[in-house]
Amino acid sequence: MRKVLIAGGNGVIGRILAKGLKSEYEVTVLDKDRYEGLGPAIQADASNYEDLLKKIPRDTDVIVNLLAVKIKYDVMDTAEFEKMTDIFYRASYYLCRAAAELGIPKVVFASSNHVTDVYEKDGRSLLGREITTDDYPLSKNLYGVLKLTSEHIGHLFYLENKLSVINLRIGTVVTDEMDTLHENDRTKKTLLSHPDLLSIFKAAIETNIRYGTYYAVSDNPGKPWSIESAVQELGFAPQMNTAELLKEEENGNNRA
Repeated sequence: MRKVLIAGGNGVIGRILAKGLKSEYEVTVLDKDRYEGLGPAIQADASNYEDLLKKIPRDTDVIVNLLAVKIKYDVMDTAEFEKMTDIFYRASYYLCRAAAELGIPKVVFASSNHVTDVYEKDGRSLLGREITTDDYPLSKNLYGVLKLTSEHIGHLFYLENKLSVINLRIGTVVTDEMDTLHENDRTKKTLLSHPDLLSIFKAAIETNIRYGTYYAVSDNPGKPWSIESAVQELGFAPQMNTAELLKEEENGNNRA
């Protein structure tokens, strides 16, 4: 059974993945905070390279980088920039470097749709077509800029160290999907459902493609980003979109 380390596994996406992947992989969560879930866990500060290197199991097959921090969208806030740089720049470099040093062959990086959010408004593409990874990345905030920087760090390790890196530009992932769909219209287009979240991360873990960047969103009506390359290259097979989720809820209410 392949061994997967989920760095930043104590967040929403991490908890969903840790639970959903454990039937097929040996999953360990690494997080700065105490892990609030079941299964093996390691406490480590990913912005401290020596701590990270000492605590990552050497027999890991894949590192999944889900590192996150609460952010404010204020480009003038220097303290905010420093905090974000620690997680979305320094720690991204450290995880790739640790993988290269320890002989871990692959990193799957949870990037963001905000890498190209200049082209999207309220869940609609402003390009007159779906946004693709061929479109020049432009972001409206430091978060998107630093996520793109982390993608580039991964590419550098791919070139120089033969590290396999798969970047997934994730849409909207929430704990309670139905409440969010009713409260936020954007989510009807941008949701990455829990089954599809598991599906695309499994595809990224299993693919033989050495390097690639893909949008990770369910096949929702009117979605702003293209998943064609993820379907064709990774074998991503979307299972549940927002129209289906809302229909299931409606049918359940009608039966009640």
